[in-house]
Amino acid sequence: MLKIAVLVSGGGTNLQAIMDANIPGVKIELVVSNNANAYALTRAKNAGIKALCISPKQYERRELFHEALLACLKENDIALVVLAGYLVNISEQMVREYKNRIINIHPSLIPSFCGKGYYGLKVHEAALARGVKVTGATVHFVDEGTDTGPIILQKAVEVKAGDTPEILQRRVMEEAEWKILPQAIAMIANGGI
Repeated sequence: MLKIAVLVSGGGTNLQAIMDANIPGVKIELVVSNNANAYALTRAKNAGIKALCISPKQYERRELFHEALLACLKENDIALVVLAGYLVNISEQMVREYKNRIINIHPSLIPSFCGKGYYGLKVHEAALARGVKVTGATVHFVDEGTDTGPIILQKAVEVKAGDTPEILQRRVMEEAEWKILPQAIAMIANGGI
């Protein structure tokens, strides 16, 4: 059984997609948010999953936050860390300790609209401003860079006339993110990667 931790900052729609997928050989052991008011924590608790807030605001120094997060993952025997809308940079130490065992979902087709400053609606605003006809989502391994790790899966989504950033964001979630994130976890759990 692959024990995973899902790290989130907001509503947890990708967490819900993982829960709904009932992936064979996978147990969501832990959900962690940096935001005590994140609805993702409520989703987890309602599903009987251990849910914790570990926030940089709770610590005097950023290093102490990183140490606490890493210690929590180790204490819960986490084998795979899933960043699902987690808006906090993780430490290089965590990347080293969980090498090729941290994945992230990003709401574009990397290498487009990724890296520092590209998250949430900002990604979709940039795609619309550029005038692209196709966008999508990417699941990738996390390395020391921002959105630079090896790509696991991508799924394209059409950009339609009249799209707003909010409409496009919803379509990318529904047609791409909620499908490829559980698929990538299943591939890892069942030896497909």
